Amino acid sequence: MTMENINEEIAGLFAGYRKEPLVSIKKIPQSGSIRIYYRIHTATQSYIATYGINIRENQTFVRFSRHFKSKGCPVPEIYGVNAEGTLYIQEDFGDASLLNKLEEHGFTPYVFDLFKQSLKSLAHFQIRGDEGLDYDNWCLTSSEFGKQAILSDLLYFKYYFLDTLQLPYDKEKLIADFENFASDLSEVDYKYFMFRDFQSRNIMIEEEKVHFIDYQGGMKGALQYDVASMLWQAKAELPDDWKNDLLGYYMDVVEEELDRKMDRERFARQYRGYVLIRLMQVLGAYGFRGLFERKAHFLISIPLGLKNLRSFLHHHFTGRDLPEFERVLHLIVEDQVIERFVPLRANSETPLLVHINSFSYKKGIPADSSENGGGFVFDCRGILNPGRQEIFKAKTGRDKEVSDFLEQETKMPEYLNSVFDLVDISVEDYIKRGFKSLMVSFGCTGGQHRSVYAADALTRHLKNKFGVQIELHHVEQEKKNWVNG
Repeated sequence: MTMENINEEIAGLFAGYRKEPLVSIKKIPQSGSIRIYYRIHTATQSYIATYGINIRENQTFVRFSRHFKSKGCPVPEIYGVNAEGTLYIQEDFGDASLLNKLEEHGFTPYVFDLFKQSLKSLAHFQIRGDEGLDYDNWCLTSSEFGKQAILSDLLYFKYYFLDTLQLPYDKEKLIADFENFASDLSEVDYKYFMFRDFQSRNIMIEEEKVHFIDYQGGMKGALQYDVASMLWQAKAELPDDWKNDLLGYYMDVVEEELDRKMDRERFARQYRGYVLIRLMQVLGAYGFRGLFERKAHFLISIPLGLKNLRSFLHHHFTGRDLPEFERVLHLIVEDQVIERFVPLRANSETPLLVHINSFSYKKGIPADSSENGGGFVFDCRGILNPGRQEIFKAKTGRDKEVSDFLEQETKMPEYLNSVFDLVDISVEDYIKRGFKSLMVSFGCTGGQHRSVYAADALTRHLKNKFGVQIELHHVEQEKKNWVNG
């Protein structure tokens, strides 16, 4: 479905829910998901529209949301679903996540209270949400996070992360340890609804209240998994006293929800096992998304994930007889392994200046003022041209409508991933060798849409990954002072 068709579908679905006219429909930047989110506005309110081709996933989210809402859980209300099941409209909780609040305010009492509120709501969500939930028919994958699902996460870590390191280990002994670990962890005392990805990025803060999103991967499982996910999220880097105090508070509110006392020592021992499982699952995801799909955000997260694992191993032990597994864990958190994934960064002493241009092939490739004879020249004309559509003729690659078109309707994202792979090799090598200049140019027919978007995208990528100096020129657009008629 094209971007224009999606907008029409959103407008039609919303009209069936409310008669108030829409003022705008704006795409929200995507992260790791293949779902596309839109914020839609009326004169008085905003909503979220979600488009996804995985109908089963959409159905799971809608069914879960309606069920949890009936149990008083802090989840979005679903206002409408289209007949095909590819689009639904839900309540909007804004843009501020718990992670945003942590990054903005730091480790303050205000943020600590938000974490406590999140855990109190989590206990209610898990235990009350479990009541009457149809796991067999509603869950997206497994209905329960039991031995096979735990083993699957461990093998995910093995294939997509551990094996890429090419470190020596005994495969048969490691698999045997995985089997024993999975068997042990599957025998827990408290199994209720398991969110599966309960982290501060999926907890939205609106009017100082917490709200949950992205729980469609949930299933029946141990209470400990979700609290482990939250407290050991690598990006959050919670201090140890916060982790300990919040775990104790979580056990308090679980006892309130269950109206009975737990064996806290046993609960905490099982919790440590689930911390380890979660850390393995996250490293597997970083490996798959970063090392195989070449997504920069996940690649740069690998050192964080490994340092998080090292912190856990330094303060805790598994309490189980898993010799090969423990040997491998200590092996992958050594400095030389972590350093493999830390990208080389430019500093104030780095002489390299990367010249990035957009240009029109009709006017010619820009000259290299450094006298090096030029560098990379990438031809964007194989990408579908927005300029052929009347609505884009007066716009540029910097306009949101054009960038949405290039990201959703063309192969520009795949094209740029290949560009990044090639240019990164040279940038890293040039920084190491003290070279002063590298030139990268993007050309298209008129130097207005595709090449402008690509040049800006590479500029952001190199600044984020290497911190290198950039000199950016949009040759044709600067000549016209960005005025297009």
